[in-house]
Amino acid sequence: MTWRSWLKLGLLLAPGLGLILVFIGSVVYIAIAQSFGLFSLSGESEFSLEYWSRMFERLTYNRAIGYSLYVGFASAFLAVLFAYPLAVWLRRPFPGSLTISAVLKAPLLVHGLVAAFLYVNIISYHGLVNQIMQGLGIWDGPHRLQNDSRAIGVLILQTWKNMPFALLLLVGSVSAISDDVLDAAADLGAGPFARFRRVIAPLSVSATQAALVIVFVGALADFSFQVIAGPVNKQSLSQLMVFFKGYGRWHDAAVVAVTLMGLGIAGSALLALVSRFILRGGRLS
Repeated sequence: MTWRSWLKLGLLLAPGLGLILVFIGSVVYIAIAQSFGLFSLSGESEFSLEYWSRMFERLTYNRAIGYSLYVGFASAFLAVLFAYPLAVWLRRPFPGSLTISAVLKAPLLVHGLVAAFLYVNIISYHGLVNQIMQGLGIWDGPHRLQNDSRAIGVLILQTWKNMPFALLLLVGSVSAISDDVLDAAADLGAGPFARFRRVIAPLSVSATQAALVIVFVGALADFSFQVIAGPVNKQSLSQLMVFFKGYGRWHDAAVVAVTLMGLGIAGSALLALVSRFILRGGRLS
């Protein structure tokens, strides 16, 4: 494309994209500036590294980083892990495939808060799971499953909620692979796993990257699932940010917000590189 074509394209995108960039850019700038003591809402604005240095000394902050990264990465991998075989299975229509696909995508229509409350009711001390296990004689009494310390409940909710979205991305990419390519691989002696590893995975790497990044960013900054079903002795970064904001400590909240943005960018880049390296058989190109 010539420079005139780029200029024309830029002018056409400016009315919509320009406003989005301005609004997002201003919010990001204010958050970064507040983390360094500027844009103070309760006192004088003065540039300072004090808020960052004090935050790095807080054990709660460092634990929140590790915990949020754990939830983000685990949720992304689990969602894609469950979505991939379903995408391969549904790549070509068969009797009942539309019904199955609709059922699998149903979680997209359920609000996260509703899903979290339903899950908590099912696994509560006198919930359905405990009643079934006791009725079968597997447990002698009810077990405490809610707000487990390893955040298994949060991972279940994140996987259940995000797997359909990953499935949408992967089905489109996998369905675009020609049957002739897979048949040629089979004729050359490639089994089902070999066809997946050497044909399907490399050709759907872009969709996999998109699914991993989108699920990771959403799970990293999630608040509702963590508050309702997460462990009571651990805080996510989003919880910590809301906690500081609730006490009017805007600069500390801004530090946590900037940390979330930084981790989201760095984690997304890492997932994109690692997934491409693995699915391309050890190659980044």
